[in-house]
Amino acid sequence: MKKQIIIEGMSCGHCTGRVEKALNSLENVKVIEMSLEKKSAFIEVEHVSDELLIEAVEDAGYDVVSIE
Repeated sequence: MKKQIIIEGMSCGHCTGRVEKALNSLENVKVIEMSLEKKSAFIEVEHVSDELLIEAVEDAGYDVVSIE
């Protein structure tokens, strides 16, 4: 399943790298694209709750606005 995570607080390539690393550390999550302009991460995910995705992003220091 593909999802888009809208994230607040990313302001540079380092920020997107931190979020990408945090999401990729989760089992069954693959980051397809990070977009600083769209403030989002596009991922492929299987059997991972939205709560776990939110926790990974927040632990990296950023806020999740929504998951679509």
